Amino acid sequence: MKELLSKRTREYQERAREVAERAVRPVAAELDRTGEYPWSVIRALREAKLMGIWVPEEYGGQSAGVLDLCVVVEELSRACGGVGVAYAVNALGSFGIILGGTEEQKRRFLPGIASGEQLIAFGLSEKASGSDAGSLRTRAVLDGDHWVIDGDKKWNTNGNVASLYAVYCSTRPDRGSRGISALLVEKGTRGFEVGKREDLMGIRCVPVHELHFRGCRVPAENLIGGVEGRGFGLAMQTLDRARPGVAAQAVGLAQGALDWALRYTSERQQFGQSVLSFQATQFKVADLATEIEAARQLVLGAARFIDEGHAGASKYAAMCKVFATDVAMRVTTEAVQMFGGYGYCRDYPVEKYMRDAKITQIYEGANQIQRLVIGRALTKEATALTATHPVLVEHFPELETVAAPGGETKR
Repeated sequence: MKELLSKRTREYQERAREVAERAVRPVAAELDRTGEYPWSVIRALREAKLMGIWVPEEYGGQSAGVLDLCVVVEELSRACGGVGVAYAVNALGSFGIILGGTEEQKRRFLPGIASGEQLIAFGLSEKASGSDAGSLRTRAVLDGDHWVIDGDKKWNTNGNVASLYAVYCSTRPDRGSRGISALLVEKGTRGFEVGKREDLMGIRCVPVHELHFRGCRVPAENLIGGVEGRGFGLAMQTLDRARPGVAAQAVGLAQGALDWALRYTSERQQFGQSVLSFQATQFKVADLATEIEAARQLVLGAARFIDEGHAGASKYAAMCKVFATDVAMRVTTEAVQMFGGYGYCRDYPVEKYMRDAKITQIYEGANQIQRLVIGRALTKEATALTATHPVLVEHFPELETVAAPGGETKR
């Protein structure tokens, strides 16, 4: 299917695959065991000119699209899911600056991210507000020419290795989600502390930390976009652009697990023949390979949709995220099963794929939330269709009670 990709995208894919095979696969098991951050891989990605490719050229990047980001993440995740997210989270953190930052903020912060010299984290979730992102308790109050932040953040990927943090705070609690603003906090700022590291089941090489803010004073010019109250919308736009990256991580994990399962079942002999020669195994791998390819094409389609600026990106970002991550969990679980007892042992790599895959169904919007996003989008589309096609009501009278545009009940 690579023929469907542009020449530039194929070049990104090939460079990422080379880095994955040379710099990621040999250390993946050790990184998982120790939980060390993959600095050697980051250096390899910098040398391959793959860090920060999504940053616009005028700020030191390569103006690559979400599609390009996805092919790189898939290749890295095929070797190690933790490395895949360690790379992709820098896009998540910097998309807010790209989409809503002032010119001064872009020139100040994006070049370091583009070169890979600066890593960034995304601070939205809190203990009491995960899926309910609009109910943030972290507060920021303007005091002269500084914002003073008080509160705590949870689930911050890149937590202790980042040098810059995009932190979402409530600056007008009385306005709910419309009172949320985004601030850029630099590591070492007084009143800011990186807290407890989470002991994760999977993606163990990427640090996930709590962040604590106690009277943390941030310059007023670090308010993303320079305008209060735009943080929630910016966070949602950012997540729409980042979710295909999570889906690509899931595709890479699924493909990597299937690669190992095919290798193992082709070599494993039972009853005088390879396990892969059994029809039951062939049917199973046929179904898994088909699901992976379907997920891959949905991811690439959603990424193209976003890159081309079409409306309705939220629905397609949610669709590719929910489908690909569910596929990854099924494929990795089946791969463990095909290894038999060995699949349950850490001597073999396949169990790591299953552990890494699970988080993809949870972070950047749990799959239950993605289904809500899709369902609401479809409901809105159905309402609009009924309003613009009165002939439907003529043939289906039960549609008369569908709400018409403007909110009134149509009778």
